[in-house]
Amino acid sequence: MFDEDVIKHHCGLFGIWGHDEAARLAYYGLHSLQHRGQDGAGIVVKAGETLTRHKGPGLLTEVFTGETMSHMHGTSAIGHVLYSVGGKSGSKIDISGIQPLLFHFEKSSLAICHNGALVNAPSLRHKLEEYGSIFQTTCNSEILAHIIKRTRLISFKDSIKRALSQVAGGFAFLMMTQSQMIAARDPRGLRPLVIGKLSDSYVIASETCALDTVGASYIRDVAPGELVIINDDGLHCEFFTDNRALNICGMEYIYIARPDSNIEGVNVHISRKNAGRVLAKESPAPGADVVIASPDTGISAAIGYAEAAGLPYEIGLIRSRYVGRTFIAPRQNLREQGVKMKLSAVRSIVEGKSVVLLEDSIVRGTTGKHIVKLLKETGAKEIHMKVASPQFRFPCFYGIDLPSSKDLIANKHSVTEIAEMIGLDSLAFISESGLAKAVGAPLCTACFNGNYPTDLHDFKED
Repeated sequence: MFDEDVIKHHCGLFGIWGHDEAARLAYYGLHSLQHRGQDGAGIVVKAGETLTRHKGPGLLTEVFTGETMSHMHGTSAIGHVLYSVGGKSGSKIDISGIQPLLFHFEKSSLAICHNGALVNAPSLRHKLEEYGSIFQTTCNSEILAHIIKRTRLISFKDSIKRALSQVAGGFAFLMMTQSQMIAARDPRGLRPLVIGKLSDSYVIASETCALDTVGASYIRDVAPGELVIINDDGLHCEFFTDNRALNICGMEYIYIARPDSNIEGVNVHISRKNAGRVLAKESPAPGADVVIASPDTGISAAIGYAEAAGLPYEIGLIRSRYVGRTFIAPRQNLREQGVKMKLSAVRSIVEGKSVVLLEDSIVRGTTGKHIVKLLKETGAKEIHMKVASPQFRFPCFYGIDLPSSKDLIANKHSVTEIAEMIGLDSLAFISESGLAKAVGAPLCTACFNGNYPTDLHDFKED
């Protein structure tokens, strides 16, 4: 298997064309997408014929100060928040790979960023290097930029279409030149991307919550396999491939996206609440006293479960707002310490109670094991965990941090064994058909069943 450091990112994209406050709106839009990446941030702004960039490691508020923003003037901008997957344990973020990347040519410039992963990235990089390309980063965006530059067709649009037809995987690309902003979504629609409008300006974003933040109205989702070009003449759309189908990543609904976002016309909060309702039917909890959630992504499902089961929903766990997502920490000891810092239990809610605990997912089992221990130490009599996703048994090659089967507890253990390992009185996962019913949109469920919607090219299952 090739080195996975070069392929995995789930990130946030935001772009706006034709607005005097483009950089500031890009900042606000990216701030609403901060949940998609906390490792780095960058914005490229267009002022006349000049593209300039500012980027750095860390949260958006750490990278962009008031002084920085005061110097970023222009009428169009694209930006990116980075979550770098597969990095070496304890390693620092490589600043060169923080996006957008910006390339200056003899007569033009190109800014480019992406969300997702290319499954043929290693072979493409190897081929391009043989042809003389010299790479400065491990970023998929740089691969596409090299292909575009080497594809010498009559129009820049045709070069982009040809380049997009050569890459494979789950991706959303956002690009900008002196004359246009370009967006593209992979032929299976694995990664989300939407179009909005703010007065006479067009907006592109990973989620609709970013449109809401800047006051833009939603137009539609970018279609799978679609190329969207925005310039001073308006919006221009066409497809770069005829082989198209919708398989939106199930993890967007389960965990990644903000609950106030809509993806393919489906509200994320409602889909999670529906999953809770389905779970209440698939796995009732007779004799339970209260329903609580693992905050924050289990809350919507817990509300749905409680309503369907006729049980009270209470806040039984309190999450610290100053600790990041623990399943993505690079080392096991750091994940465990992060969980301890992350949660505390409400004794008056759980003491002496039979508790139904709603969890969005179980990946390694670290968080669940600590939560159960915490609840029992706080006096919970019984804990029945209901999980609003099916069991993760297979790695993801499209940009989600599930890199190896050996890291997935459900790959090696039965439901009964997992319950015993975590310390539960019972455990149940929503079925794949139940998840499909809850969401109501065509999903990629490869991490549950191993049925990948694309050829894996350079990668294989562990």
